[in-house]
Amino acid sequence: MQNRSFEYLLLGVLALLWGSSYMWIGLALDTVPPATLMAVRVSLASLILLLVMALRGIRMPLDRHNWRLFFIQSLLNGTGPWLLLAWGQQYAGTAVSSVLNSTSPLWVFAISFLVLKRGQLPGGRQLAGALLGLAGVVLIIGVGGLDNLGEDILPQLAVFFSAALYGIAALRGQLFRGLPPIVPATGMLLCSSVVLVPLSLLTEAPWTLAPGPAGWTAAIILGVVCTALAFLIYFRLLITLGAMGTASQAYLRAGVGVVLGVVFLGESLDAETFAGICLAISGVVLINWPKGSRTTVPSSARK
Repeated sequence: MQNRSFEYLLLGVLALLWGSSYMWIGLALDTVPPATLMAVRVSLASLILLLVMALRGIRMPLDRHNWRLFFIQSLLNGTGPWLLLAWGQQYAGTAVSSVLNSTSPLWVFAISFLVLKRGQLPGGRQLAGALLGLAGVVLIIGVGGLDNLGEDILPQLAVFFSAALYGIAALRGQLFRGLPPIVPATGMLLCSSVVLVPLSLLTEAPWTLAPGPAGWTAAIILGVVCTALAFLIYFRLLITLGAMGTASQAYLRAGVGVVLGVVFLGESLDAETFAGICLAISGVVLINWPKGSRTTVPSSARK
């Protein structure tokens, strides 16, 4: 149980890192266009993880099979949803996009019945947790923010599909169970770099940009903390908490923005938002509630 408590702490850290990334993206986009920002983010993260691997004496696999898995994972867990969300949020609105992008635990639950064996399927408690967490996100965002749900249907479907890709990626991450978490994290980010760097060069002429100190700082934090460190934690949690448990951090992300606003910007916390945070946390607890047997951390997650 002590080991599992540490995994729950890591789940909260992951939600904090990815929840705060919206703030850093907003700062960087003032002087850095989106494709270039994503290219810098994944390239810097890849270099950091390669350096860590070199210092720890861990080598990347060289066979085609693993690199094909890394590339597909990069499309499902990085390049694909990032581009869909960047396009869809422009027209769907922030509130609707936040709710739709938080549905990845529901996607994990649904897709599990297509790809997992009977003994591995999530149960009713996980479904209740997923629904409870989504209700919490709706309250955090504000029910009124969903008034235009269903109007700009294509952008909203793009955001909704980005959550589906995250769900598929979480389930598919089980394929890397035999590898140290740093290996699939590095492989996935390198493959994302191969796509995003040429896209940036072809569409945004990054050599003409002149980001200020705030832009550079935001981009560095995004790459080192919100990407390199976050994906290390993510691939570890796929081993220790599973796809459904790892995906549940989507519900905690919504509350992170509120807490950051209260702590750093002096914003107030109303009753509806507080109730939403409580519901979201309750949903995460239900999803990750142990089935009765003690869970230990597999050796591959410790590397």
